[in-house]
Amino acid sequence: MAEKTRYSDAELEEFRAIILEKLELAKRDYEMLKSGITNSDGNDTADTSPTFKVLEEGASTLSKEEAGRLAQRQMKFIQNLQAALIRIENKTYGICRETGKLIPKERLRAVPHATLSIEAKQGGAR
Repeated sequence: MAEKTRYSDAELEEFRAIILEKLELAKRDYEMLKSGITNSDGNDTADTSPTFKVLEEGASTLSKEEAGRLAQRQMKFIQNLQAALIRIENKTYGICRETGKLIPKERLRAVPHATLSIEAKQGGAR
């Protein structure tokens, strides 16, 4: 039997469901991080006494910087998941961009936006 060159439509639908679920969670997390950065919930050192404000300003700044970095990472994750959905539409999902072989299902279930097989990622695909 010839080696499979792409996943079946049914398999692609299974991956689409996994990706859509992860995408929904990722967007929710991103919104939560974003609201933490913009302080839309109103809980900040500004509504406490001046003494606490001075003590907490440093921690607040650090926390917002960290939240900003996390939000950027989350946005990149969202974009990678959206790109994976496009690959499903194009029926190129799950194909290693270096080796051209199918990425194992186990890897795609764990990292649904993967574009490299473990072999290629570790540099053994040369």
